Amino acid sequence: MSSKPEPKDLHQLNGTGPPELPSPADIPGREPLASTSEFLGPDGAGVEVVVIESRANAKGVREEDALLENGSQSNESDDVSTDRGPEPASPLKETSFSIGLQVLFPFLLAGFGTVAAGMVLDIVQHWEVFKDVTEVFILVPALLGLKGNLEMTLASRLSTAANIGHMDTPKELWKMITGNMALIQVQATVVGFLASIAAVIFGWIPDGHFSISHAVLLCASSVSTAFIASLVLGMIMIGVIIGSRKIGINPDNVATPIAASLGDLITLALLSGISWGLYLELAKRSPATREVLYSGWEPVIIAMAISSVGGLILDKTVSDPNFAGMAVFTPVINGVGGNLVAVQASRISTYLHMNGMPGESSEPAPRRCPSPCTTFFSPDVNSRSARVLFLLVVPGHLVFLYTISCMQGGHTTLTLIFIIFYMTAALLQVLILLYIADWMVHWMWGRGLDPDNFSIPYLTALGDLLGTGLLALSFHVLWLIGDRDTDVGD
Repeated sequence: MSSKPEPKDLHQLNGTGPPELPSPADIPGREPLASTSEFLGPDGAGVEVVVIESRANAKGVREEDALLENGSQSNESDDVSTDRGPEPASPLKETSFSIGLQVLFPFLLAGFGTVAAGMVLDIVQHWEVFKDVTEVFILVPALLGLKGNLEMTLASRLSTAANIGHMDTPKELWKMITGNMALIQVQATVVGFLASIAAVIFGWIPDGHFSISHAVLLCASSVSTAFIASLVLGMIMIGVIIGSRKIGINPDNVATPIAASLGDLITLALLSGISWGLYLELAKRSPATREVLYSGWEPVIIAMAISSVGGLILDKTVSDPNFAGMAVFTPVINGVGGNLVAVQASRISTYLHMNGMPGESSEPAPRRCPSPCTTFFSPDVNSRSARVLFLLVVPGHLVFLYTISCMQGGHTTLTLIFIIFYMTAALLQVLILLYIADWMVHWMWGRGLDPDNFSIPYLTALGDLLGTGLLALSFHVLWLIGDRDTDVGD
């Protein structure tokens, strides 16, 4: 029995079928599912080619048309195919107001977390272990930076996966959770050990004296703190990503600040408690390290070294009466800068993933430094988010400074000129970080590197170094002009 070929048969023939075949519109009871175009065949006769309409590929779609799934999206679809994979996330346009609204509350929460961490550091700096084993101060920025590097990298990676639909099924979700948790635990263990080695070296070089007992204490404290903190914060991070996705909030905007709200406090409290306990009991503990499973060690190791330089600055200034207050303000300025630039880097990375794979793009990735006008004043969504994040610096720090003042932290008085110098340092830090993020993320993408894994460690480490350095410079200038009326005491 013969029958007229269906439209799909025409498509399979790719225009080589007989020209007298009917079009889909001529078949009774059928709606046309395809458009037709005429081309000349080899013999000059007109050949009808059926072009099946398809959904627009995600490549080339602007971020504001593809970032989020609206919580109230419709389940209706005009796709008649019955054999298809999971639906991609429904687009939701992001305005400056929506970006700012989603970032504001996690940003404030993260800032209060850094304030609490600063208060803890202000208290524990007088503990016997911090006075006798001063190298512990070198560990503080390194471990807080490690927490930021691992957890913010995890947040950026999972945010991208959630936004592009790679965590929509339970199987994919469980695979992402187990794989990433295992990864950050291994990274935390190894890099925590390396951070302790750096602290031992940086503490030994200036004095020329090496203490094996101090080295063992630093190693055990660093590894234990890094492992436990990453385990706790990793679970929080995963919960935040899943929860924000379910309620229709872009995880890029909220994940990293929320993790940071508890990260510095948990890490610093663990480091202080563990090092104090080991110092009292003189317990020897061999750090358990495992073989590196993945290739992303270069950025976190280099970032750890950069953060340790900031720790060296803190170690040399925290005991100087002329720099009273450095201990309470350092985690705040470093944490705020790192949180804001991590949000921006995560957003840019997601934007690039919407257009393809690392090294692939509809447009050539910029190899040279972009213009500051392009970074902060262009109409695209990444420039818009950079402006929003930059505008959060002053009001955020004012809230945090007021909180520190009310809690009488830092043994120092907040004068108008101090606030001006502090805000100048904070604004300059974030301005530089946002500009570097715009260049670094695109540059890494052009080289075929995933910015989710490589950019944030460098950026947060630079944030630690810039924050500590600019804050120390501000305190030094304020001391020179006689503004620092301090009340130093135990």
